[in-house]
Amino acid sequence: MADLLPGASWTRRADLAQLVRVLGAENMRWVGGAVRDTLLGLDVADIDAATTLEPEAVIARLKDAGITSVPTGIDHGTVTAVLDGGHVEITTLRQDVSTDGRRATVAFASDWRDDAARRDFTINALYAHPETREISDYFGGMKDLSNRRVRFIGDAGERIREDHLRILRYFRFHARFGSELDQDALDACEHQAETLKGLSRERVAKEVLSLLALADPYETVHLMARLGIWKVILPETGGKDLERLQSLIAAERAAGIAADPIRRLAALLPALPPVATEVGTRLRMSRAQRSRLSSAADRKLADAENPRGLAYSLGKERAIDRLLLTGADISPLNDWEPPVLPLKGGEIVARGVGAGPDVARILQTVEAQWVAEGFPDRTRVEAILDDVIAQ
Repeated sequence: MADLLPGASWTRRADLAQLVRVLGAENMRWVGGAVRDTLLGLDVADIDAATTLEPEAVIARLKDAGITSVPTGIDHGTVTAVLDGGHVEITTLRQDVSTDGRRATVAFASDWRDDAARRDFTINALYAHPETREISDYFGGMKDLSNRRVRFIGDAGERIREDHLRILRYFRFHARFGSELDQDALDACEHQAETLKGLSRERVAKEVLSLLALADPYETVHLMARLGIWKVILPETGGKDLERLQSLIAAERAAGIAADPIRRLAALLPALPPVATEVGTRLRMSRAQRSRLSSAADRKLADAENPRGLAYSLGKERAIDRLLLTGADISPLNDWEPPVLPLKGGEIVARGVGAGPDVARILQTVEAQWVAEGFPDRTRVEAILDDVIAQ
């Protein structure tokens, strides 16, 4: 008896039923993460479909039905249908023609198995009929799901030679879904680790941050270090940094703080702002990400002396980064937001101080005392101001 995709909220969406009618049930299958995660009883974020129709036909059918389409990856056969319940990526069946480990040249195919053969892992190559929900499993993905094993389709080394990023994808998927290690995969990843140097830094950064955003990636990160993966993509990391990541994950859990990939990346780096800045630049991170990474690297044990003062100075998010990374208590920041200094420069001028640099100096002095005293009320601020002016 064939395996069936369990019913889930997304399988009952009216807009998806319309999409099936428009493309034709026999011309398409649900595939990838939506199928995998539904089988695991997980929430489904993104929905992908594979189709025997070529992109131009997909676009034409969607247009005739009044459904907006976006040619998001038209060169590789992908069209995105803009639906009320969320976008759906529709990709024509493909087979690889050539690849250099970074990008592939593909040709459209008509056989579902050919399409499945070019995918990375068996658990990502499960197809579900949109009406009967019958699952097509060409490479043992159902068994691997049951065993919680992430396994490359066919020869692991060959799959990695097709796309070197699959090394990092393997570890991310293992951290999320796996419990049983696949030795062939580990051997291939270790043997081809150096090929990661040829990838764009943006692709590497995306995979690294996605891995670190998982609930508890420590064991996987430790495994990657043992196999020499981290020394290729982040040579700045070392043994004690791995221990710091483990401590950080425990501290996040104890404090009820959500996993954060930038904070966790900071745990893997030495507490040296120039190093953090160089890593952020090399990985093509955004300006905001680089700045936060550098701030976390500037952490000091003294930060714990006045957590609220730290949050007032840096912002709550960055203060939490530093406190968690140094093992300090963040409870003083629970349900607390940095206040606004109840004093304006004009009030200082009104007390007889000439407009100019003296006003800024006095304002900064009052503010520093106000922070040091734990943000007292306006009455105390006025008293502090009187004392500063009198000096």
